[in-house]
Amino acid sequence: MIIVGIDVAKDKHDCFITSSTGEVITHPFTITNNLGGYETLMRRIHETTPNLNEVRVGLEATGHYGYNILSFLGKMKLKSYVFNPLLIHQRVKGQSLRMTKTDRLDARSIAVMLTTELNSKPYSLKSYHILELQALCRNRFRLVRQCARIKQDVSRLVTVLFPEIETVFSSLHLKSVQALFKAFPGASYIAKASVEELTGLLSDKSKKVHGYQMACRILELAQKSVGTVSLASSLELQQCIQRIELMTEQVKDVEKAIFEYVEAETPYCLSIPGISFKLAASIVAEVGDFRRFETADQFLAFAGLSPTTYESGKYRSSHARMEKRGSRYLRYALMTAARMVATHTKTYGQYFAKKRSEGKPYFVALSHVAKRLVRLIFRLEINQETFRLDK
Repeated sequence: MIIVGIDVAKDKHDCFITSSTGEVITHPFTITNNLGGYETLMRRIHETTPNLNEVRVGLEATGHYGYNILSFLGKMKLKSYVFNPLLIHQRVKGQSLRMTKTDRLDARSIAVMLTTELNSKPYSLKSYHILELQALCRNRFRLVRQCARIKQDVSRLVTVLFPEIETVFSSLHLKSVQALFKAFPGASYIAKASVEELTGLLSDKSKKVHGYQMACRILELAQKSVGTVSLASSLELQQCIQRIELMTEQVKDVEKAIFEYVEAETPYCLSIPGISFKLAASIVAEVGDFRRFETADQFLAFAGLSPTTYESGKYRSSHARMEKRGSRYLRYALMTAARMVATHTKTYGQYFAKKRSEGKPYFVALSHVAKRLVRLIFRLEINQETFRLDK
């Protein structure tokens, strides 16, 4: 068996080729992160063996930096294996007391790790396909986060420009409120508007929920407002609302693409009450192939939800914290799913209430629900079965 270790970076990749018995075939060499570099790697591999079935390639999981070479290796029908960077770092650190860290040393360590990890499962074709879904879900996550931060800026600006309006609406982020401030960015602007203008705007954006009476009330508050007259703040408020509108449309476009992926191959966890297609897609996208985990505990550890363990002599820590390693996107999706499932499913709702009654803080109790939910998701996906209420 021929083992290839690759340390992935942005502009170049360091490679090392050895045999499964530990014989060094090719000393560490560097390839550029382009087609010419990939062809150099394939030429080196072909010089070693003409049979690609004898080749196993190990890489470090470095996010988007490794997407292109993984895709290339898949097209070449090479079996690829992806390892957690933390495991590689610990292996390198354990080989010497010196503080040595080089890309070539990492490539050698990846190759050695691949020779010892005989039960590792290769990166499947499904995993290559799932990268598209993962990119969509992470894009949506970032857009939603950015939009939330801009909404905080809107709240800050409204407090300066027209603080009294918060007594009128349940939220400052309703479409009717956004349309109001986009047209009239502050109490001083609204005070100069006519009742007819305000009535038409509010009625249109609220689908006739608000009308003449609401317009009169807002106009009266604006005329007596203590809000500051600030051209800079008013301009910033309008721009914030424009960005929110743009991001809202972008999120819709991304969600449409996500839905098409989910509809083509429906995840079994989508059958659990409370888990939307967006949460199901995020979970599946981050996990990829569930079959690479032998137990639900391995899945739990991959998500970073398993508790830390510390023992030394007679001492054993009684305050285990969540490990929080692995994908933060997966952890966020699972914690959000736990909250929704506890709301929509009686069994999980009772379990959450039980943990709260034991004195556990909200998020600690929710993490217990998430751990239980992880085991359910793992069982459904592995057995390819849908959720039943008796579960």
